[in-house]
Amino acid sequence: VLLQASGGGLVQPGGSLRLSCVVSGVTLDYYAIGWFRQAPGKEREGVSCIRRSADSTYYADSVKGRFTISRDNAKNTVYLQMNSLKPEDTAVYYCAAGPMRLSYASSYYCKNSDGMIYWGKGTLVTVSS
Repeated sequence: VLLQASGGGLVQPGGSLRLSCVVSGVTLDYYAIGWFRQAPGKEREGVSCIRRSADSTYYADSVKGRFTISRDNAKNTVYLQMNSLKPEDTAVYYCAAGPMRLSYASSYYCKNSDGMIYWGKGTLVTVSS
């Protein structure tokens, strides 16, 4: 199983980026997907997670209203649209996948990363003027 994250880069405050995570080796339909980030000297944070559809999503308070997660199961790809970026969004962003379980809300996958069993290598997002 391979998760390939891309789309990171350098952007000015207030700018936008779209991250993509292409998943291969499993059928995405059966997996919840999450985006996590880790800034230097800080713990990893669950940014946004999605179960099967857009009506089952979770966002950390720090990104609510600015980031949007979506998935295209036909392309085995998950996206994270990031708008109104702030310097504090600077981090390495990772995508991860975990088996979909009826008892797990999307928030569970972000708040308890042990629900994720596959991890990508990360893409660096730098927000700076």
